[in-house]
Amino acid sequence: MARAILHADMDAFFAAVEQHDDPSLRGKPLVVGGEAPRGVVAAASYEARVYGIHSAMPMIRAQQRCPELVRLSPRMARYAEVSRQVFAIFRSYSPLVEGLSLDEAFIDCSASGRLHGSAEEIAKEIKRRVREELSLVVSIGVGPNKMVAKIASDLDKPDGLLVVCADEMLAFLHPLPARRLFGVGKVTERKLAALGIRTVGELAAYPRQTLLSRLGKRVGAHLHDLARGVDDRPVVPDAPPKSLGAEDTFTRDIDDDQELRQIVRRQAELVGERLRARELAAKVVVLKAKSGDHRVKTRRKRLQRPTSDGVVLARAAITLLPSARRALGGAALRLTGVTASELSAHETPKQLSFDEAQHAQGDALARTLDAIAGRFGAAALQRGVQSGDNLLRRRDGRASGGPGEENETCQGGEPRIVALDED
Repeated sequence: MARAILHADMDAFFAAVEQHDDPSLRGKPLVVGGEAPRGVVAAASYEARVYGIHSAMPMIRAQQRCPELVRLSPRMARYAEVSRQVFAIFRSYSPLVEGLSLDEAFIDCSASGRLHGSAEEIAKEIKRRVREELSLVVSIGVGPNKMVAKIASDLDKPDGLLVVCADEMLAFLHPLPARRLFGVGKVTERKLAALGIRTVGELAAYPRQTLLSRLGKRVGAHLHDLARGVDDRPVVPDAPPKSLGAEDTFTRDIDDDQELRQIVRRQAELVGERLRARELAAKVVVLKAKSGDHRVKTRRKRLQRPTSDGVVLARAAITLLPSARRALGGAALRLTGVTASELSAHETPKQLSFDEAQHAQGDALARTLDAIAGRFGAAALQRGVQSGDNLLRRRDGRASGGPGEENETCQGGEPRIVALDED
C-alpha cells in the first residue's frame, strides 16, 4: 500500500486563538510571550511577521521593530482546549495521528481512502472544517513520508496545501537547500558547504562512503537517505512526551523567598494544566533555578504516585527551592522552571490508600476545574492559595506577573513556552 502522510500545522496558532477570542485584535500586529526586557516571543501573528518578528525573538527587539505591537501573556489552558478540538478533527479521518505539539501533527491516511477519499481530498476537508468549525487556519503538506510532508507544509504558508506525489518527490526535494532536511542545523550546514554541498540534490549525488567518513556513519547515513527521499519512520499515535515544563525569565533578579514560592507555584499549576490537557500524569518533579550570573542548579523529587494535580506538583517543587538556592549561595534568581517527567497515561488505581485517595481527589478536582473553564471560560473559577498569597491566575486566565497588575507579589514575568509556536 502506498503511504500517504499529512503534516498539519496550525498557522500562528497562539496568536490566532487570541484574535479569534478577541475580534478587536484582528488585523493588528500581535505576539504572545513574556514581557520585555527578558521575555521572548512564543508566537507572532502574520501582521507582526511583516516587521520581521518571529518566535524565539527577544521581546524587546520585537517591540523596537514595531512600537504598536500588541503583547499578550500565554493562556496555555485555552490553547490546549482549542488543540483538543483541532486534533478531534484530525482523528475523524485516521486513528494514526502523531501530535508534535499543541498545533502540529502527522496524520497517516494510507488506509483512509475507501472511507474519505484521496489524501488531497482529506487535507481539503480538514482545512475546511478547521476554518468553519473553529475559525482558524491550518497549512497541510501531503507526501509519501513524514519528511516530505513536513517540508511541503513549511513551504506553503499560511493557509497552504501542497501535495507531493511519490513520483515527483526527488524533483521536489533536490533543488531545495540542504538545511531543509531534518538534522541539518547551522553546524552541519557549514560542514556540508565545506564539501561543496549546498542543495539536497548535491547531497544525494555525493559518494555515500565519503560522506560517512566526513560526517560520521550515523549522521552521514541519515542525511544521505533523506536526500534520496528515504524516510520509513511510522506515524506513532499518542506518543507521550518525555517531559512537560514551564519556565519564567524574570524582568529583574528576585531574592524574596515568598515571591519565588508563588512563581514556582504558578509554574507548577501551568504544568498541571498541560499534563491534564494531554491526559498524562507525572512521577517526578524537577525544579530549575538560575542565578543572575547564569549559574544553573536543578533539584528533583519523586512523588508517591503519578499525578497531574498542580497543587501536588507545586508542593513538591516548593520543597526543592531552598536546596537549589543554597547550592547557588543564596543568590538572587533570574529564572525558575518546573518540569514534570517520567510521564504516563493518567490512571486512577482501583484500590486506594488514604493518601492515594486524597491525591486522586486532587486530580479529580483539577480536571473538574479544567472542564468548567473549558465550558464557561478561564475566569469562571479559580483556585485560591493559602498563607495569604494572591490568586494563582488573573481573572482573564492569563499568567500573572505582567506590568500594572494588582498581583504585586508575582512580578516574575511570563511563562516561557518550552515548545514555541513555530510555523
